[in-house]
Amino acid sequence: MIHDPNLPRCGWVPPNDELYCHYHDTEWGRPIRNDKALFSKLIQDGMQAGLAWITILRKRENILKAFDGLDPDIIAFYTDKDRERLLGDKGIIRSKLKINAAISNAQIFLKMRDDEGIDFSDYLWSYVGGEPIINTWEHHKEAPVDSPESIALSKDLKKRGFKFVGPVIVYAFMQAVGMINDHEVSCNAYGPHKG
Repeated sequence: MIHDPNLPRCGWVPPNDELYCHYHDTEWGRPIRNDKALFSKLIQDGMQAGLAWITILRKRENILKAFDGLDPDIIAFYTDKDRERLLGDKGIIRSKLKINAAISNAQIFLKMRDDEGIDFSDYLWSYVGGEPIINTWEHHKEAPVDSPESIALSKDLKKRGFKFVGPVIVYAFMQAVGMINDHEVSCNAYGPHKG
């Protein structure tokens, strides 16, 4: 990971943190349309609850390895043995609530897809009309912590039984997967990224 610390970025990105810069420059705000990638990111954002995103970012490789790539087709069938294994893994966020939420959220994902015929990507993106909302913030602190869209999506996810999907977490998720483009207008990554 080689980055230019002088590249104009959003103000929340520490210019000398290569991991953060790489994440910002190559992932954050780029539209994702793949069902499983969206599910994985939703779980990662839920794991952030009460923590700084950099904590998840630094542990992400371990999290993905420990949770079989956060593949809902696998983790929906985790057993108590898997829960014990995860609780003992120092490389991840060892929260019983968050581990259990990842498993039950995967089960809900499968129910939506297999029983209800819902395409997870289409479902999520319907909350922004299928295209990214492109904001024009001069400074990252202008961006809200939630929005009518994140509140509505959060409400429906909760109604379906998803955990760790409050409006603030959902807004951060929507930013991260490009449903809402909240890059500062002066940022190198600002622009109408199409999904």
